[in-house]
Amino acid sequence: MNVRQWSRDLGMGVRFAFTGGREGWIRVLLTAVGVGLGVALLLLTTAFPTALAVRDQRNDARQDYTYGPNRPKAANTLVISDEDTAYHGSDIRGRLVEPEGPRAPLAPGLSKYPATGEMVVSPALKDLLDSDAGKLLRERLPYRIAGTIGEPGLIGSHDLAYYAGAKNLAQHLDGWRTARITHFGPPQVTPRDKTDPVLLLLVLVVFVVLLTPVAVFIATAVRFGGERRDRRLAALRLVGSDSRMTRRIAAGEALAGSLVGLVFGTVFFLLGRQLAGSVEIVGISVFPSYLDPSPALAALVAVAVPAAAVLVTLFALRGVVIEPLGVVRTARPRRRRLWWRLLLPLGGLACLTPMIGNGHTSDFNEYLVVGGVLLLLIGLTALLPWAVEAVVARLGRGGVAWQLAVRRLQLSSGSAARMVNGIAVAVAGAIALQMLFAGVQGDFTKATGQDTDRVQMQVNLSRGLPFTQAAEKFGATEGVRRAVALGSTELGDRRFSSDRGPENSVGLTVGTCAALREVADLPSCRDGDVFAATGGDRDADVAKLARPGRTLHANTSDGLRDGRDVVWTVPGGLKQAHAITSPNGIKESGVLMTPAAVSARMGSALTGAVYLTLDESVPDVHEYVRNTAARIDPFSDTMVYAATDRSAQFSSIRTGTFAGAVCVLALIGVSLLVSQLEQLRERRKLLSALVAFGTRRRTLGMSVLWQTAIPITLGLLLALTMGLTLGTVLLKMVKSTVSVDWPSVLSMTGAGAAVVLTVTVLSLPPLVRLMRPEGLRTE
Repeated sequence: MNVRQWSRDLGMGVRFAFTGGREGWIRVLLTAVGVGLGVALLLLTTAFPTALAVRDQRNDARQDYTYGPNRPKAANTLVISDEDTAYHGSDIRGRLVEPEGPRAPLAPGLSKYPATGEMVVSPALKDLLDSDAGKLLRERLPYRIAGTIGEPGLIGSHDLAYYAGAKNLAQHLDGWRTARITHFGPPQVTPRDKTDPVLLLLVLVVFVVLLTPVAVFIATAVRFGGERRDRRLAALRLVGSDSRMTRRIAAGEALAGSLVGLVFGTVFFLLGRQLAGSVEIVGISVFPSYLDPSPALAALVAVAVPAAAVLVTLFALRGVVIEPLGVVRTARPRRRRLWWRLLLPLGGLACLTPMIGNGHTSDFNEYLVVGGVLLLLIGLTALLPWAVEAVVARLGRGGVAWQLAVRRLQLSSGSAARMVNGIAVAVAGAIALQMLFAGVQGDFTKATGQDTDRVQMQVNLSRGLPFTQAAEKFGATEGVRRAVALGSTELGDRRFSSDRGPENSVGLTVGTCAALREVADLPSCRDGDVFAATGGDRDADVAKLARPGRTLHANTSDGLRDGRDVVWTVPGGLKQAHAITSPNGIKESGVLMTPAAVSARMGSALTGAVYLTLDESVPDVHEYVRNTAARIDPFSDTMVYAATDRSAQFSSIRTGTFAGAVCVLALIGVSLLVSQLEQLRERRKLLSALVAFGTRRRTLGMSVLWQTAIPITLGLLLALTMGLTLGTVLLKMVKSTVSVDWPSVLSMTGAGAAVVLTVTVLSLPPLVRLMRPEGLRTE
């Protein structure tokens, strides 16, 4: 057939779609809404990598860590201090700033720096501070709000950040927390680390798993109203069109719906893009301007969706005989064949099998991975119609509702399978991802060594601050059961300087007898004692330096400048002690001192740390501690202890996966509702006729529930099998132990069932309206 004939037939189908009366418009609208939802999610997905890249660029642009040498004060210098904090689990980026000249670099998003005692904040932080939920945070940030940070200085619409004006920051310069800078941005261009092959595998599988249900739904949406359309096409046969021409006209109708769907999808995308600026999903927020799809990918979507609509329609009509007097569909159809449906998942396994064991190397083939996962998931959509047909053909007798549901499924098992295909693919992919994440998380999670039973928080204080008095204030804080303070520095065989250090050094820890017992096993102790603790990694240094009569030098250098020399002579009555693991997980040899043995000059060289045991049942206990720390020392650093620490890349991929899963589940829920309403509309006259003959509405409602429950049960069972298979293969690829996290697997299966149950409940009110006798009217 030539191109002109194809174009003419497709064009006729497009005209029929828009000029076929109310039925034609309804079908076009249903198809457009379904396709539009899928297109919107595809566009959001294509824009997601761009959004993450823009977030990274914005974050790099506001970097103020230069890691450079100490700069002298000049007209173009700015002293900036890191005052990051956290509030109710959310990180807050805080900076104290003091411009030292008229050409001091201006932070992105600011028009000028705030005066001393004032701050400029992000819009999200301003809303938080103005709300009742920000009461404790306002105590920690005693600055007057003088303005807001512009979008160029933020990484997302829910970014919590502030810049506060300060003075005399230069005396706190240490090159790490407080620095003098001349520009913002990354300190130097460094090559990015190569992505771990396992992380690359995760990214590939995540994209395939999240996008396949969308593609399945778009393919389903273009077949909305198929039965009514085929009956209308019989009239075309009556006036002389052949079967091939009729199929092309039907494809033209689907093409019309998909083209309108592209328009709807663009509108939905723009609405979703705007909505994205007001929501935060698992800690990620973006500005609407971030969601800018790649032109090439957007063009691919614009071409692929209409092409898929035509191909799917032609494929669907291959088994339908459209004759001049009707559609031969209700006769007993030929049983679906199983052999070719098994080829798809078997082909997927054949693609993935060579990759087993190569997941930890850079030799694995990305195309085989993507192709294998795609074939397995698409194989699920091919197997489900066969499974539904095979099972419902053997279902026995039951009540009236059961019989109505079973008979309907026996006559149109394909429609029922198409309705649950998307949810089955999503659940299968989610199960495989859960298994893969659970299997490899150990590779990206390391133990911190922190003893969370002994200590739950640690507060690091500035050098020279009286840490014993600070511990008393922390002990009086609400929710704190115990506060232990220790001071520390280094002792060397010669003076510490920024350009040259001592040849040998050993750690010095100062605290009360009770505090020192947190880091060493002491034979006996009273104030004024000095101990040499051994049993750690630096026993040789302790033996060399901790000799009575030897003069040692305390570390007073902060890396940028040298303090005055502080010396200490090892006393003769040095006691021996055995080092034990401290609350922060470190077992270190060194010198231990009680307060009475520490001179005033030595005390100025000590950096204090307070270890806190908390009553976790007290609400906001962490915030009370942070507020106390801010009052004692604005430059303090608070840490919440955790038994493990997880890779940032792994966590970001997992977070992005959950964000995508939320969007996909929302789409599937809406798509199922549209599909359910379309099927109810197709059967409006039948439902009205049953009610007119005396069938109870409750019976019809139960029949609709059974029609949904039977295929979704089969779909979830098949999804469980396919998901476990795919998860097992993926785990073997990364050489991880094959194990099933049954709570996660069952929760994903339950989530799929919950979506279907919710859709069924929402479809009951329209069902009641369709069962009215007025539905028997015809024109």
